[in-house]
Amino acid sequence: MKLQSLRGFRDILPAEAARWRRIEEAARAVTDAFGYAEIHLPILEATELFKRSVGEATDIVEKEMFSFLDRDKTAMSLRPEGTASCVRAGIENGLLHNQQQRFWYAGPMFRHERPQAGRYRQFHQIGVEAFGMAGPACDIEVIALSAALWSALGLEGLTLELNSLGSPECRAGYRTELQAYLRKHFDALDPDAQARVESNPLRVLDSKHPETRAVVADAPSMNAALDDDSRAHFAAVCEGLDALGVRWVHNTNLVRGLDYYTHTVFEWTTDQLGAQGTVCAGGRFDGLVAQLGGGEVPAVGFALGIERLALLLGDAQDLGDHGPQVYVCWTGSECMTAAQRVGAALRSRRVRTVVNAGDGGFKAQFKRADRSGAQWAVIVGPDELAAGRVQIKSLRDRDAQQQTFPIDEAPEYLMQQLGIGGLSQ
Repeated sequence: MKLQSLRGFRDILPAEAARWRRIEEAARAVTDAFGYAEIHLPILEATELFKRSVGEATDIVEKEMFSFLDRDKTAMSLRPEGTASCVRAGIENGLLHNQQQRFWYAGPMFRHERPQAGRYRQFHQIGVEAFGMAGPACDIEVIALSAALWSALGLEGLTLELNSLGSPECRAGYRTELQAYLRKHFDALDPDAQARVESNPLRVLDSKHPETRAVVADAPSMNAALDDDSRAHFAAVCEGLDALGVRWVHNTNLVRGLDYYTHTVFEWTTDQLGAQGTVCAGGRFDGLVAQLGGGEVPAVGFALGIERLALLLGDAQDLGDHGPQVYVCWTGSECMTAAQRVGAALRSRRVRTVVNAGDGGFKAQFKRADRSGAQWAVIVGPDELAAGRVQIKSLRDRDAQQQTFPIDEAPEYLMQQLGIGGLSQ
């Protein structure tokens, strides 16, 4: 039997992992700039957490969760999303009562979906959640944070789609009105939409099925059901984004798939990934903390898919800024320790360094050095060791002359060539 990864689960190999690291480092820098603190959440949670938060009538709970009983007969699930876990952690640790909190997290999520490009059964998200701040200002902040991340990554061509679901009372009234309309056109809906008419009718609005979309085109408008406060909230969000230069479009059918959203909902979409066009989605969820037993706490946030962002960043076949800068070559057992010391001195100065390991003469080692992407090779042979010196060779400038330096001076020379500052910087 050939062992291989499970369907929908995959390995992230080094070339792609470099893109992931770029995304994660950009997320860390941007969230730091906005004052968001990192939180780490468990992968396993009580199944009841997601039933109460995501909603028992959602596809996630009904069809997609990886759930099981442990040896103590406790019902638990691999987390399908991060918001419920973040709220649970805030309540459990006393972080949300009469406080303002800004959190971000990253990690794997799990859903038993049909795998396709950009969608896997184990997928990875970066999430941002803000608690304790009512009103449109925090909505604007969170959306602006996401826009700042695209800028940090150099991504263009993403479209911000906005809508408002209004207050829970608005949403409930609209739900009743929409159900009545969909019942009249029940036979024209696709089977999935028919199943949602009674359990989760708002999800019918974002159906991709052509016949259902034709029915939805004439459905009552969510925006017509908004009260004055909800309209004012949404208008302020739109005006705030305009003031920051964040472009957006109004998608009146945008509803999000989870039951806990109210007021502002948004998605960043692209036409570069086929059917999996959403790379980031979120909104306001003012009722979720109370729903999970933590009191009335306003909240807003989003989650983005790392796999989809990695696809947008392109097919990076090299390690970019994360591969070695220097490759140390040596031959002869008496040179091994000296080569390791040179490597240690370079690494202590923040120079990414690989010291050759394994068999092979200098010719084979130079080939490895070239394939590694390193810019410079340091050569430690018996003659160099006897003289207390090393040779330094450029691997990218074939016309450059090979130079000899005292061992102690080589790290500083390489730092200058690489544009790396001193340790105090």
